[in-house]
Amino acid sequence: MSFLKKIFSKEQQQRQVSKVQDLHVGDMIILTDSFALPENLRNQQFQVSAVNSYEYQNHTDTEWVLTGKDDSELYLSLEVDDKTYLKFALKVQHQDVESLFDLDEFATIFDEPGQAFLDRKTDSQLSQGWSAKQYQQSLFAKVGYFHRKDHRSETLSVYEGKDAGEQFELYQLLSEDQSRGIELEVWQDGETDVFLTLYRPTHDIVDMFPGS
Repeated sequence: MSFLKKIFSKEQQQRQVSKVQDLHVGDMIILTDSFALPENLRNQQFQVSAVNSYEYQNHTDTEWVLTGKDDSELYLSLEVDDKTYLKFALKVQHQDVESLFDLDEFATIFDEPGQAFLDRKTDSQLSQGWSAKQYQQSLFAKVGYFHRKDHRSETLSVYEGKDAGEQFELYQLLSEDQSRGIELEVWQDGETDVFLTLYRPTHDIVDMFPGS
């Protein structure tokens, strides 16, 4: 038994985590101390507590759920364009939205064809460092499926039923420089989740290592 423990221990020590795509549940990341980050990200350490999948018609995105020292949750994914960026997402509540925006203007996000333009009123305590002065809508009612599975190692069911993904509609707005955004996920029961998003270079993660 002790011999087997030594083998498994050695294998665990040999596993390297050198890029975000390598992250699994239990792994840790440390962020830069740059003042370009919001205070709740700056110089913080997070553990990956879950890995989820967002399935769209032509691609599937990986989402890493990050848990901080105060048990707060953030969401990390990758935005791949000409370059690859980190996309952090912070879930906000109705009172935060009410502080940030005129609610009548905010409701125009759901008006076809999706050309809402929002001006920020005032940051809430939670949104400081995350929000932009203005946003322009870029996505309207994009259909996706949310899976509480890691598509890198698990098969996503294409059938309805117990293992099927949860269908939702995605709405997105971006700031003029596209460094910040708002995303809304509207579920089939009408529940709506609102996130502030922040796009950052990958080198903002200064260290990552496998969990114990």
